[in-house]
Amino acid sequence: MLIHAGFEAAFDFVAPTTVLLVGNIHPTRTASIRRLEPLTVTPQSALNGYFDLYGNQCVRTTVPAGRVVFRTNAVVEDSGLPDHQAPQARQHALQELPDDVLHYLLASRYCEVDSELRDTAWKLFGHLPAGWPLVQAVCDFVHRHIRFDYLKARANRTALEVYRERVGVCRDYMHLAVTFCRSLNIPARYCTGYLGDIGVPRQPSPMDFSAWFEVYLGTAWYSFDARNNIPRIGRILMARGRDAADVALTTTFGANQLASFRVWTDEVSPDAF
Repeated sequence: MLIHAGFEAAFDFVAPTTVLLVGNIHPTRTASIRRLEPLTVTPQSALNGYFDLYGNQCVRTTVPAGRVVFRTNAVVEDSGLPDHQAPQARQHALQELPDDVLHYLLASRYCEVDSELRDTAWKLFGHLPAGWPLVQAVCDFVHRHIRFDYLKARANRTALEVYRERVGVCRDYMHLAVTFCRSLNIPARYCTGYLGDIGVPRQPSPMDFSAWFEVYLGTAWYSFDARNNIPRIGRILMARGRDAADVALTTTFGANQLASFRVWTDEVSPDAF
């Protein structure tokens, strides 16, 4: 299938400001891009592309004062298959883990593995079989534990606060699930990208970027989604990191206000392009 995906975000800046953007489709999906309108800035500003520590394709720019619009648009080919399921994927002993996944066991900005959540994780899940069933049990618990509410979104809510407050948006579900998995010695990393209403009833709320997470089992990374908690079709990865702090769409180094924000992710006919 073909998926039309992109975004447009407008900000009002009070002075010339440097901005970092993680607004590109992840390099692992480059081969599936069938049409691309690269990330642009209006008014036109010089863009410097680079790759961050996690392999995400990023951009740095300095924008003028006033209204600034960031935009990109793409048509991406997708298999049309739901998230891969591997219920027999085993959990590795710590001594077997590759060196480059070990930092996905550690505490990060929003995922306090070094808090009371470690003991909570073992009390809730320590008696369960290791591996895929354990991760699914974590997703089931988090899915039930949190009430989704856009109006309760908060940029600085941590996994421990999510656990206590029991409300949040998709990033909050993933932060809690990632923290539980890391506490149980399962490497877990945060993902962000496009996820349209493909194969599921269309949601009445405006489209937004989506969060999910990946765990390392059986020598591979697998996608899980504690908010939706069902295999989904058409995930288009933009960035991975330890948590949402590593994959923010924009990081600004000056005062600004979001003026408008729009995301689109829809299945389209090949004839449309």
